[in-house]
Amino acid sequence: MTDIAGYHAHIYYDTATRPRAEALRARLAEAFPAARLGRWHDVPVGPHPQSMYQVAFAATLLPTLFPFLLLHRDGLAVLLHADTGDDLTDHTAHAAWMGAMLPLDLSAF
Repeated sequence: MTDIAGYHAHIYYDTATRPRAEALRARLAEAFPAARLGRWHDVPVGPHPQSMYQVAFAATLLPTLFPFLLLHRDGLAVLLHADTGDDLTDHTAHAAWMGAMLPLDLSAF
């Protein structure tokens, strides 16, 4: 078994849903100050097919951050995955989707 160093949540948005993504980001910052909020990516980056920002967090936060996202994602698509150091497997086999499952560009790996 590969050790899980932490988790990443990718919050996807577009022009119309960016205000909801901003509201979720503010709620995450308030509720989980230990989580690291990544930059806004207003264009696709890496394997991600649309605009997004990342939330990186320790494994100890999973039992509270995961249900928080389930309840507060406000219709946004969210990819939650383990961080084991194997990016391809983390974004596929070690991943869970909330909302729409977006097609990742796996050639990025």
